[in-house]
Amino acid sequence: MKKKILVIGFVWPEPKSSAAGSRMMQLIYFFQSQNYQITFASPCAKSDNAFDLTTLGVHQVTIELNNVSFDAFVKELNPNIVLFDRFMMEEQFGWRVAEQCPDALRILDTEDLHSLRKGRHQAFKDGKPFDTSYLFNDMANREIASIYRSDLSLIISEAEMNILKNDFKVPDDLLIYLPFMLDGVSEENIPQFPKFEDRNHFITIGNFLHEPNYNSVLYLKETIWPLIRKQLTNAELHIYGAYASQKITQLHNQKEGFLTKGFAKDANEVMQQAKVCLAPIRFGAGLKGKLVDAMQNGTPCVITSVGAEGMFGDLDANGFVEDAPEDFVNKAVRLYQDGKLWKEKQLNGFQIINNRFNKVEFQQKLASIVAETTQQLHNKRLNNFTGHMLQHHALQSTKFMSKWIEEKNTSAGKI
Repeated sequence: MKKKILVIGFVWPEPKSSAAGSRMMQLIYFFQSQNYQITFASPCAKSDNAFDLTTLGVHQVTIELNNVSFDAFVKELNPNIVLFDRFMMEEQFGWRVAEQCPDALRILDTEDLHSLRKGRHQAFKDGKPFDTSYLFNDMANREIASIYRSDLSLIISEAEMNILKNDFKVPDDLLIYLPFMLDGVSEENIPQFPKFEDRNHFITIGNFLHEPNYNSVLYLKETIWPLIRKQLTNAELHIYGAYASQKITQLHNQKEGFLTKGFAKDANEVMQQAKVCLAPIRFGAGLKGKLVDAMQNGTPCVITSVGAEGMFGDLDANGFVEDAPEDFVNKAVRLYQDGKLWKEKQLNGFQIINNRFNKVEFQQKLASIVAETTQQLHNKRLNNFTGHMLQHHALQSTKFMSKWIEEKNTSAGKI
């Protein structure tokens, strides 16, 4: 009988809109390669940018929050694995899965550490250095509890692995370091990319529902770009991204060369046309999809240390990592003008893709750990008393809150 996996999505995957969407598609492709029958379920409404999973043979199901109908659905499906997309979905549905399918392996894909992103954002708003007083926030209480309740958690960044192990003391055997799983860039393909002299202008790209991306564009508008234009009077900055609201589009200024372009139907195409990618991200977490897009398409970057976190390891960056505005600007101008330096940084990017995000290597690692954990699931849970304890309390508090909402909704419908 074919193995089954249920993916409970926070949103329907949008690989052209966000790194989170690309990450989810990589996981779906992985489980397909392992011959799983995949059901993707979400309580979220679909947008026009959502990927049609039925084209891959994936079953799509709409589920409801705080509704007993999910219990019957998951019990009938009886999956071998349930994958929760972000800790909020584990909070909502984890206790129901534990009740109805106690033998299912429960995997949490964190996407990034939401508590880390929230803490950094608050420190930024306060104008203070980020430290553990910002890290140990209410969201961290929820997120770390979710990690303990899960059998395995997928962590996208080495930096976040270190935080979980060193600051939160999460045991190693609950965590899997699993970055983006990408196809390599072959020697044969490199000459096919547009050359330095055939490219023009700067680019930045990102989903504008994501606050760090909006803040980055605002920082470019107010601080970085005016300084670059002083030195490169004919250069333009092309800003692409899904869900650009009026507060983004109103920044458009043709005279300044600050051009908001909206949603990019093909991120590869627009990235290959650009000479340099700018990513002055001042807070956030996880790995930055825009940097992956840039490296895959041979476009060197200038980025901040937050943006570079977890990307490069011991390898040289595909550009420059600078936090001070003047240094950021000077490196961007230098990279834009120096073809030899530009080519060197481009090759660094290809090396990073091939050595740090090798799809085959990480798929093999994930397959091995999933198989081993499935075989040892009973013993693994016995050795995770903290998770068992948190599951017990979740089954009390979350369960009865959900049932109260469920009853309230039912009663309202009778009026």
